[in-house]
Amino acid sequence: MFAIDHRSTREASRIVSRSFALTFAAFAVTTVSYTAFPTPAVAQAYRFTNVEVEGAGRVSTGTILSYAGITRGQAVSAGELNDAYQKVLGSGLFETVEFIPRGNTLVIKVTEFPVVSRISIEGNRKVSDDALMPLLATKVRRVYSPAEVEADAAGITEAYAVKGQLVATVTPKIIRRPDNRVDVVFEVTEGKGVEIERLSFVGNRNFSDSRLRRVLQTKQAGALRFIIGRDTYAEDRIQFDRQVLTDFYTSRGYVDFQVLNVAAEFSRERNAYFLTFDVREGQKYSFGNISVSSEIAEATSDDFLQVNKIRSGQTYSPLAVDNTVERMERLATKKGIDFLRVEPRVTRNDRAQTLDIEFVLVRGPRVFVERIDIEGNATTLDRVIRQKFKTVEGDPFNPRQIREAAERIRALGFFSNADVNARQGSSEEQMIVDVNVTEKPTGSFTFGGNYSVSDGANLIASFSEKNFLGRGQTLSFNLTTDVDNGSLSFNFVEPAFLGRDVAFGLSAGLGTSQPSYAEHEQRRAFVSPRLTFPVSANGSLTVNYRGELRELVDASEGAITLPATIQTDIAAGRETVHSLGYSYSFDTRRSGLNPNAGFLFKFGQDYAGLLGGDVEYVKTSAELTGEMKVLNEEVTLRATVEGGVIDADGNSSVADRYFNSPSIIRGFEPGGIGPRDDASGLALGGNYYAVARLEANFPLGLPEEYGLSGGLFYDYGSVWGLDDVSGIIAGSDDPNWRSVIGASIFWTTPLGPLRFNFTHALDKETYDEEQTFDLTISTSF
Repeated sequence: MFAIDHRSTREASRIVSRSFALTFAAFAVTTVSYTAFPTPAVAQAYRFTNVEVEGAGRVSTGTILSYAGITRGQAVSAGELNDAYQKVLGSGLFETVEFIPRGNTLVIKVTEFPVVSRISIEGNRKVSDDALMPLLATKVRRVYSPAEVEADAAGITEAYAVKGQLVATVTPKIIRRPDNRVDVVFEVTEGKGVEIERLSFVGNRNFSDSRLRRVLQTKQAGALRFIIGRDTYAEDRIQFDRQVLTDFYTSRGYVDFQVLNVAAEFSRERNAYFLTFDVREGQKYSFGNISVSSEIAEATSDDFLQVNKIRSGQTYSPLAVDNTVERMERLATKKGIDFLRVEPRVTRNDRAQTLDIEFVLVRGPRVFVERIDIEGNATTLDRVIRQKFKTVEGDPFNPRQIREAAERIRALGFFSNADVNARQGSSEEQMIVDVNVTEKPTGSFTFGGNYSVSDGANLIASFSEKNFLGRGQTLSFNLTTDVDNGSLSFNFVEPAFLGRDVAFGLSAGLGTSQPSYAEHEQRRAFVSPRLTFPVSANGSLTVNYRGELRELVDASEGAITLPATIQTDIAAGRETVHSLGYSYSFDTRRSGLNPNAGFLFKFGQDYAGLLGGDVEYVKTSAELTGEMKVLNEEVTLRATVEGGVIDADGNSSVADRYFNSPSIIRGFEPGGIGPRDDASGLALGGNYYAVARLEANFPLGLPEEYGLSGGLFYDYGSVWGLDDVSGIIAGSDDPNWRSVIGASIFWTTPLGPLRFNFTHALDKETYDEEQTFDLTISTSF
């Protein structure tokens, strides 16, 4: 008997198992080695004595063989044959390519890309075909290219992104047609635009967020988001707003202002942006010492200092500096000093927060304008653009004048983009000015409605073209009608009459109207040419002629006895009126040195009867309006003094006299104050009117995107004076001054500005017709 050692048995089992594993591993390694590294094979080689091409139509056989690079009798390896195949396919001329060896013959079978017979864009509602089609590289009657179509789809997507439609997708599709033709269709899925939910600012201490939002072109999304197109995120608009914000601050003395960053963050739902402008305002500077020095012998400093309008202590404004430079350079031209340049040199006084400006008169380089090249204007004539240059070929080159011309070209409103650049010409002394413009639509047709509390509703149809036949002329027609009245008017303006800085205008019209305060109709037909020309930087003078044929008709149908003075005018029948007149206007509200204040002055007279006709009178009117923004420009204060006088030698007509309207005194019906007939109560109008209006407009604290603001006003004035005082209540000699207080709500909408007036008369007469509420709506659809 013997004993079994279990430990020896287990050890023996492990030895056997280990030996088996090693044997299997050696077998596996040997097998893999033979599989991974087979015996090298000899590469197959071809030698073709003939090459045939099948399926080619537009592309010649020689062209295909040149791409393949295979010649008859040449030994070609399989790799080289594949390279030839890739070259033919990569030419972009064929939809499919096959290389088929048939003995000693190589057959190249191709299918050419079809020709594009039609291109359409479907599903685009927010961006028109006219805006998208010019972006496409794919063209009708050209060979279809998948790469071009994909690039076009990306271009359309980018166009939507520019307008804030970041989720828009474009899918290109083709529709096969006979004769190897295709229709290319770009299917657009617009989706919802990514709105700007909140527009805020960081670092602004002197101006509130609400004031700065009114400066920017980008707007917050609000109640009218389905109409407003500027509440979507667009990168190019943000860049424009950075510059606008900088201009806003620098024009108010903040010379160190910077937009540090514009942060755009997606909302959690990724359907809105939160836009934040991070700004650094810096300190506000004023003008310090203003001086002129000259480095040119014939230019006297004192002469040029006299044209300076800047005064020490005024808030610094780059516009004021530019205007002074322009005046000095204009003076140099008058004195015959060529190539004079004015260099404003600034010295900062940080402690006093002032900027000393020294205007240095230096001799500029002798450089002339060789020529002005204009491109991109398919409709607008070259001369319309050239008229905005004060410089012509051969004149001394002045960079400032070129910049000003560029601004005037952009101000025309004919172009979506206008780039004006200068480059060296045929020599170092010659400069070429390049003008590259992109035209945009300048015509419009409007059909809409007009409503007022006093006159009711009217239908309006109008057509206007700001660049008629590409000549820069304005042409418009307007038709207004209701149940009983209607008018048709025509207006034409040539801004550069006979190539001069003179505007020629021609207005004409005819119509029938019955004022709400009258029981008579006025039938008129008129024509009125005019000339307008500048007399100063802010002033202009207009001279005009008006020829009119008019007639007053009793519209009461016997229901009321008309006043004797109106019956006399009706009995006169058809009358002709010939009048000559002039009007002078001086306006600094837009171009003055102070961006927060300005005034408007108007004065005009019309003389009827000098050229004959049935009516004689002298009509004089004047207006003075001042405007100022206070409280960090949040509140606008406005004051107006206005009046008019008609002198008709005791025989004024009801068709010429003044009647009250909301533009004169608010709080009363049209014709609601002034001389009135005792028996019928009808308004007779007055020979005089005078009014003073005070107004304050301010924000209501509501989100700016709603477009709501408020106002308070006070009007004081009257309409009075009548030649025939028999049978009237009052108002012939005594003005009986009226005063009105009121509150307004302004609602700025894309359809037009709306104004709600709530008024209360403090001083009035018993026969006056008060109007405690007034609403004016003007819509287009």
